[in-house]
Amino acid sequence: MYIGIDYGMGNTNIDKKTGIRYGVIPIMEVSRAWCDSSEPYYPCKDCEVNNEDNDVFDCDGCEPSSWYVDDNEYVAESTDEIDIFITKSPYYTRCKFCSPCAPGAGYVLNECEDGVETYCFGHDWFEGGKAPYKVYRVSDGELVEE
Repeated sequence: MYIGIDYGMGNTNIDKKTGIRYGVIPIMEVSRAWCDSSEPYYPCKDCEVNNEDNDVFDCDGCEPSSWYVDDNEYVAESTDEIDIFITKSPYYTRCKFCSPCAPGAGYVLNECEDGVETYCFGHDWFEGGKAPYKVYRVSDGELVEE
């Protein structure tokens, strides 16, 4: 089966230690879990520090430049309110390459048995407790049932 084109030529959007591609998934697929888990990233360090205790910003135009998760399991970020980039996960799926917009990354919703190993969210991120793709553990390559 055709898995697409690796526009990154094996050099971008890939974990160099594991060889697993970064995953791309629409926010709408995991919106509740993303809203509950993600935190804002402020490019203005003054606002970030001052906002830890209250909701008052020092500069009028300062808003988060992205939303991210960085915990013991996942590292993921969304900058455009459309897609999430998953750059670390205890899970992967096999899927087709993403478009040229994310060269070398995998689009996790385009599942493909012969596709590239791509970081993904586990079943617990989805309504109903089941991912719309097969989920494998990075640690041992075993299929994770819902």
